[in-house]
Order: sequence, then C-alpha cells, then structure tokens
Amino acid sequence: MPANYARFLLNRERTLSANRQLGWALAFVAGAMNAGGFLAVQQYTSHVTGSLSMLADQLALGQLGLVVDATVSVLAFLAGAIVSSVLILEARRRRLASEYALPLLLEAALILLFGLAGSQLSRYEGLLVPFTVVLLCFMMGLQNAVVTKLSGAVIRTTHMTGVVTDLGIEIGRALHSRRTPAEGEAPVRTDGPRIVVLAGLLLAFMAGAVAGAFGFKAVGYVFTVPLALVLAALAAVPALDDLRR
Repeated sequence: MPANYARFLLNRERTLSANRQLGWALAFVAGAMNAGGFLAVQQYTSHVTGSLSMLADQLALGQLGLVVDATVSVLAFLAGAIVSSVLILEARRRRLASEYALPLLLEAALILLFGLAGSQLSRYEGLLVPFTVVLLCFMMGLQNAVVTKLSGAVIRTTHMTGVVTDLGIEIGRALHSRRTPAEGEAPVRTDGPRIVVLAGLLLAFMAGAVAGAFGFKAVGYVFTVPLALVLAALAAVPALDDLRR
C-alpha cells in the first residue's frame, strides 16, 4: 500500500473522501471478523444489542452464568471504545500524525493475536470461548470508536442496523423527490453522496462477512493474518512518521 495513500486515509485533517474509503475498508474487516468469530465460538460480537437482550433473557431464566457472559461482552466492547478514545485524545494532545492510526495498530495486533492464539486455544473450549468473545468485543468497540470520532459520528462500521435505516431514509427521500411538489412546498433534496457511502458500507460489511466465513471454513484462524497485515501496513505509516519526528 503506497505510503501517501495511507497518509491520505488517516490524516488528522479529515475529508469526506478519506472517511468514505477508510469506512469501507474497516467495514470489510469488521464483517470478516464478525462472521469468522461466529464460526469459532457461535456468537456474534460486532454490536452489543444482542448481548444486552441475552443478558435480560438469561436473567429472567435464572441462568446467571450466561448473564455474566453477556455482561462481560458488553463491558469488553465498552473498554475497547474507552481505550480508543484515550489513545486518540492523547495523540491529539501531542499533535501526532498517528492520531487515528494508533487504535488501528492495536486492532491489527489483536486480530493477529486472535489468529495465532485461537488455533492453540481451540483445543480447550473452556478457554477458547471467553478469550475469543472478550477479544473480539474489545476489538469491535475499539474500531467503532475510531470511525465514530474521525467521521463526527456519521459513519459506523461494526454494525449495520443504523446504516440500513439511514439508507432506507435516503432512498425514501430520493423516491419522494420525484413527485411534483405542491404549491408552496419545499422540494425534498436527495443526498446522493450519502447514499453512496451507506450502500458502500453495507456492501463492504457483507463482502467481509462472506470472505470471513469462507476463509475461516477453508483455513481456520489463519484467515485473519492477511487482515491484520493490511491493517497494520495502513496504520504503520503515520506512526513511523511520528517516530521520524
């Protein structure tokens, strides 16, 4: 990956084009890790909605062990978002070029850890499931916080509910704008670029999920290594720029 392109994607001064392209890339990673993680431990980890629902259901059923599992999942996602925010704010305070790269470097390291340790822990189911769930939830919280901060809360990459909702709203506006406005009625304006961003996020997440599912099925945990290396290569350029300074 050319160094200048990595700087463009992770520059402290954000542009709509950089946000869009980085969002698509990270949505692909999130989709791949979510689908691959499910095949590993039969649990999705890219959002906390299901964990909160499971917490309530298992509490009502008296399954306290599963209540603890769901609580830990939510807390791991929260911890990832907290760590991401702290890294970004500290880098911003120091005026580092790697303001948004540091959390992604950490994510790349965690993906690699998942790939290397998962195959070893797969022999011990009692360790594999809690390790994988905590690691992936933390990673998803980390990534989601990065994209939320750099895009001004416009882009999300780890869960698609909001993306599909917003896409539906924009398509509805586009369809409605075709009608002739009534006298005195303000015309409905279509936000074409936003539709492109949202559709791209949805397609990228889906493509990542398909790649992750088939990759994990074919080669197991090794499928995560290329994801980790690409993400690390992307984030390493601004970090190396800081080191040179």
